[in-house]
Amino acid sequence: MSSRIGLAVLWLALLGAAIAVVWSKHEARSLFIELQRLNAERDRLDIEWGQLKLEQSAFAMHGRVEQTARGSLQMVVPRPDEVRIVKP
Repeated sequence: MSSRIGLAVLWLALLGAAIAVVWSKHEARSLFIELQRLNAERDRLDIEWGQLKLEQSAFAMHGRVEQTARGSLQMVVPRPDEVRIVKP
């Protein structure tokens, strides 16, 4: 009688271990898929960051700033007699 109980306990332990293996495999696959998605998102954001840095440097170039100042803001370089130097 005790050998039947022992055998049943072993079968239950084996069944539990099998379910645990399947569950852990499923969890590992799910986490790997999430990792791949996050890596792709990181790569996309890195590319976008590089493009934004290039755009920022293009907008900050001296010629572009001067063109915007003259065109949009109607700014001009002052004549020498219009310049005042303030000493501390």
